[in-house]
Amino acid sequence: MKISKLSLRLRIFFAMIFLVLLASILIALVAAYQYSEETQDYHEQRLERKEKNIKRHLDFVIRETTFEVIPEKLPLIFKDEIYKIADIHGLKLNLYDLEGSLLISSKASLPQDTIEGCIDANILNKLSQSVGHKHVVLREEKGENFRSSYTYITDQKFKPLAILNLPYLENDDFLSRELYEFFERLGYTYILMLIIAIALAYFLSKYITRTLKTISDKMNQTRFEKRNEKIEIESTTEEIATLVKSYNSMIDQIEESAVKLAKSEREQAWREMAKQVAHEIKNPLTPMRLTVQSFQRKFNPEDPEIIGKLDEYSKTLIQQIDTMSAIAGAFSNFAKMPAQQKEMLNVVKVVDLALDIFNEDYIEFHPEKDEIIAKLDRTQLIRVITNLVKNGIQAIPDHKTPQILVNVFENENEVVITISDNGNGIAEENRSKVFEPKFTTKSSGMGLGLAMVKNIVETYQGTITFVTQTDIGTTFTVAFPKELK
Repeated sequence: MKISKLSLRLRIFFAMIFLVLLASILIALVAAYQYSEETQDYHEQRLERKEKNIKRHLDFVIRETTFEVIPEKLPLIFKDEIYKIADIHGLKLNLYDLEGSLLISSKASLPQDTIEGCIDANILNKLSQSVGHKHVVLREEKGENFRSSYTYITDQKFKPLAILNLPYLENDDFLSRELYEFFERLGYTYILMLIIAIALAYFLSKYITRTLKTISDKMNQTRFEKRNEKIEIESTTEEIATLVKSYNSMIDQIEESAVKLAKSEREQAWREMAKQVAHEIKNPLTPMRLTVQSFQRKFNPEDPEIIGKLDEYSKTLIQQIDTMSAIAGAFSNFAKMPAQQKEMLNVVKVVDLALDIFNEDYIEFHPEKDEIIAKLDRTQLIRVITNLVKNGIQAIPDHKTPQILVNVFENENEVVITISDNGNGIAEENRSKVFEPKFTTKSSGMGLGLAMVKNIVETYQGTITFVTQTDIGTTFTVAFPKELK
């Protein structure tokens, strides 16, 4: 998974854990480096202390000897004493003359390869040229580290007599154990710190993103067609406060735009409706005009059939007038917003009453139970049922045996009514237009039935949906809340 696709909360969580792990690794590396430096300092200082003490011991032997203090006599002077000195100070030593040749050594228990028969010329040069006439050589043999210290020993007049060589083995066993114990304790501490860091990172990331989660939820709930709530958050950071302020400003703009759009849509809808009504009214006016003109031309008071012709003309005019009246009534019914009547109804009984109007054997009614109570308007509920049933009947072609199924049942706090037919179904291109006020696929009518039904259902805070299959049929589902909010 790419880091860019992780949520902010997970990014903060992983970042904090990473920082703790990185800090732990860096501390461990620094501790190891510090140990290495301290180990080197320890061996260097220990060798210096050993060298200082051994030189003092050698000086004491030189002062107490009865031999002449010259380089050639040093093997005799330290013949027995060199082993005592090595044993007392716990360090082997070698004495070389000023030319670098070995004079005497406490080599009894030392490996042969740790003793050099002659000092290298480079070491002699560096020893003579160095400040304090001291030189230390570092080398590694068979996995072990050695320090070889070279310095002058002098007589009482500070005249160089010989070169003191101290081969020192850097034994790190004790320090390694100490380091192991230190890292073991440090590891336990890191595990505890990591557990605390994980818990802290979890709650801290949750706290940081809680406000952003609130804003995100509000933004997801934002809808253009409804009133949106503003975000009210106290005690937040300046950046979050700026984001909240921008969101609330956007909500104000959305509401303002929604009002303007709703007004524009209403005006446009009424314009379209006025055009449709005008068009529908013009249709019967044309035959009425032609009928009147024909009657005017052919009118003859002396015609023995004048009474029959007058009756025929009158029926034609009355038929067209009825058509205009039906158009006006449909438009009035659609335009009239249903008033919310707080009447407790038995929906099953009202639906059954509405279906009695049709008196058709192929209409089947299957309620879930005999009584389902809801607060609705009786007249408007009957209008919804009759319009949907009528729509289903008209959708069934002549070559099919009609079948209309009506169901009523409860779903939590809703009353659900389904009306199914076995008609032709709704064509794919017409499904998005079903509830438009002027849309119809029938040769007669204004297409206001389903639009009126949707208007009533939404006024009562309900929903209407449909499922359709070509040549199989359509099912409309209407859901009303039992109690209006």
